[in-house]
Amino acid sequence: MGNTETAYFAMGCFWGAERLFAGIPGVIQTAVGYMGGNTENPSYQQVCTDATGHAETVRVDFNPEQVGYRQLLKIFFSHHNPTTRNRQGADIGSQYRSQIFPTSLTQENEARAVLLELSPKIQTLYGAEPVTEISTATQLPVFYPAEEYHQRYLEKNPFGYCSIKDNGLMKCN
Repeated sequence: MGNTETAYFAMGCFWGAERLFAGIPGVIQTAVGYMGGNTENPSYQQVCTDATGHAETVRVDFNPEQVGYRQLLKIFFSHHNPTTRNRQGADIGSQYRSQIFPTSLTQENEARAVLLELSPKIQTLYGAEPVTEISTATQLPVFYPAEEYHQRYLEKNPFGYCSIKDNGLMKCN
């Protein structure tokens, strides 16, 4: 099967992000959780207070021989609004920020390159510059898995709300 790599993306509602990435060929496994905050093992209720500093994050384990990190980055940018700070659709709070948590220097460099490459298209599409944060790979925060009822939430609750959608960015090639 080859190598397995892990990517972490925060793009608003983690339910939709997980559903999005789980459906991509080459993605082996996904999980939702919290990253980038200052509280150990936070609960969903704590994260929702906006006091812990965590972002709702999806962990994506993938086979790079089947889907590259660059492709995952383009999917990330194409399915949320990276120009709104701490907000996606009706979801408001720092837990809904746009952020990439690279696991290696290679991933960090690729994330910065893709952001630079897509910035003009993002500005044209939204009329604003992207505010996506890219963490440094040398200071990768801990991923705290969310409670079990959040895992594969939209599979369990097919009518659940989530603002993740295709914004057409990939079609602007």
